[in-house]
Amino acid sequence: MLDVDSVAQRARGENFPVASIAFPRELRPHIRVLYTYARLVDILGDELDGGADARLEALGELEREVESCYSGTPSWPVLTDLQPTIERFELPREPFLRLIEANRMDQRISEYATWSDVKHYCIHSADPCGRLVLGVLRRLDDGEAVRLSDDVCTGLQLVNFLQDVPRDLALGRIYLPVEDRRRYDVTELDAPNEPLRQLLAFEAERARGLLSSGEPLGRRIGGRTGRAVAAFARGGLAAVDALERAKFDVFSRRPKPSRVRLARVAAGALVP
Repeated sequence: MLDVDSVAQRARGENFPVASIAFPRELRPHIRVLYTYARLVDILGDELDGGADARLEALGELEREVESCYSGTPSWPVLTDLQPTIERFELPREPFLRLIEANRMDQRISEYATWSDVKHYCIHSADPCGRLVLGVLRRLDDGEAVRLSDDVCTGLQLVNFLQDVPRDLALGRIYLPVEDRRRYDVTELDAPNEPLRQLLAFEAERARGLLSSGEPLGRRIGGRTGRAVAAFARGGLAAVDALERAKFDVFSRRPKPSRVRLARVAAGALVP
């Protein structure tokens, strides 16, 4: 049986992204509850005991809780926290449901044939997070901001895929497209090798290109809030730099930016 309270406590206890401290103080609680919801979905889809059937059942329960936010009273603690934010900013259902669907996809899809297939997954797993932030900023009606945000979020998701090749493999998932693995003649994903290094370098450049949308997105939003949004993309670029410094060795340890580097990214968002 799903222990809702323990999962909620775990999601609430996750570290808040460093760049988020640059958002205006009055918005931070709303950004935090959105982040907590996203972590809740991931915990249910990745870490819940009982295998795919148990995870799908829990995700179905969560979907009903999301619907309760719009037409009743949710009972799960994270959703109880989320409902006032949904109501205040008139956030749509779709991004919340897409995050759930991404985790359903994880239960039935083990690998993706093409980059387009991976990107379709990111449309569900990553892009909704940016759209919800734009909703809190009341910019969901700005089509160009949405497009740029989608690029940044897909780029951030791709960086995570590159950092987490061993972890994902252990979960039975491969997010590096078959077409790209064939292009670089990659046959081994469970140990360092030159074809894999070349593939990861290629995907890192793809991520860098997507993350380059962060600066125009920040300028479009403007002010301190725009700088805070752009800081998320800079954090992703810092992670790409860390991968490059590690020569794409994702097996010795998970390459990631230092706390000092991330602190500088956050501090830069605070400077007028």
